[in-house]
Order: sequence, then C-alpha cells, then structure tokens
Amino acid sequence: MKPHVICHMLSSIDGRILSERWRPKGGTDGLFETLHDQLQGDAWIVGRVTGQEFAKAKAYPETSAQTFPRENHIVSRDADAYGVVLDAHGKIAWGRADIGGDPIVVVLTKAVSDAHLAGLRGDGVSYIFAGETEIDLAAALETLNRELGVKRLLVEGGGGANGAFLRAGLIDEISLVVCPTVDGAKGAPSVFDSSEADAGKPAPVHAMTLASSETLDGGSVWLRYDLSYG
Repeated sequence: MKPHVICHMLSSIDGRILSERWRPKGGTDGLFETLHDQLQGDAWIVGRVTGQEFAKAKAYPETSAQTFPRENHIVSRDADAYGVVLDAHGKIAWGRADIGGDPIVVVLTKAVSDAHLAGLRGDGVSYIFAGETEIDLAAALETLNRELGVKRLLVEGGGGANGAFLRAGLIDEISLVVCPTVDGAKGAPSVFDSSEADAGKPAPVHAMTLASSETLDGGSVWLRYDLSYG
C-alpha cells in the first residue's frame, strides 16, 4: 500500500523556496516546523540536495573489504517518525544516525557501492532499495509502508524531489504556506521543479480541490489542496 502523501512547503509569493533570498526577511521563524508537527506524518522525505544539508561527515572510505546483499537494512522499526532521504547513488556521508531524533532512512538504487553501504551501516543508518539505477518512487513508498508502517508521508523538498513525486502522480495533498515576501530574481528553485531532462514533462494532475485556507500570524496564508490525477 502507498502512504497518504502530503507535499508540505513554505514559499514566497512568487513560488520560490530559498528563504535566505526572501525580502523582507523574518516573520517565518519556526513556522515550517510548527505546521509540520500539526500534519502528524509518520515520516518525512527530502531529496539528495536537501538531505546533504543535514550530513556531518565529508565522505565514507572509497573501498570496503565486505560485500553486502542489495536488501533492505532497517535499524529501528519503532520510531515515532522517520527522516527519509533520496540518494540514488550514495553520495551522502552521514556521520549521524538521526535528524532531530528521527532515524534516517536512505532510499538507494542497487547501483550503490559496497563501500557506501558499509559507511551507512557504520553510522547506524537504515536503507532501502528502490530501483536498479534510478529511484522508483512508487516502489520506495510501498517499501516504507511495508517495512516501517508509514501511512502518512510528508514530502518536503527540494523542488526537484517535489516535482518528481508530482509528475509520478504520487502526491495526494499539497500543504503550501505562502509567506508575505518575494524573491524576485532568477536562479532559485520553486516549490515544484525539474531537471532539464524532465522540463517538458507535465504533471498528470486532473483536479485540485481547496480543502482549507487559513491566515496565520504575520500575514502568511496556509493553503491545503486535495489532488486527483487522470
């Protein structure tokens, strides 16, 4: 079974998500985390670029004397929530086992090296496989549900990861907080983005229904939409 998937993001009024570029500054401190908690996800998931921001190690050793089967490796199954990171080819050296108390679960492809798997095991990091050389997002969601009981998953960026989930028709709900600020320049990712290869691929969204809207302190607006595909 697939978890219920909510894409939860904060953006400027022009849809950009790098808050350090927003003007005026301030007014959103702690807002993302507060609403994240209200959404009550069993897990949250981000892409490799966002995941790299949480890493504490520079690199794992390039070789390993051990070989490992390409099978899911789960360290903890009883956490309140999990921090899931898409890292198809094993680029992130963690140096930690959790993010804010949420155990890390890395989504890999079978093309990853044994040396990287050794590094993950040494850090006490769980990992699952979804795809041979490219991540199969639908398969990853099914595995998270089956292995860890994830029924409610928050997709939280960056724009490339969000866009991949959207184009795959896997997002059930969008939770978007539009903040009273602007970016106003080129070069920043948007809430939903793509690689050059996927730039011409439209999302298969058939309808978006406004489920709720709420004006928050400071002038931000919290919008929630249900999505259907066709």
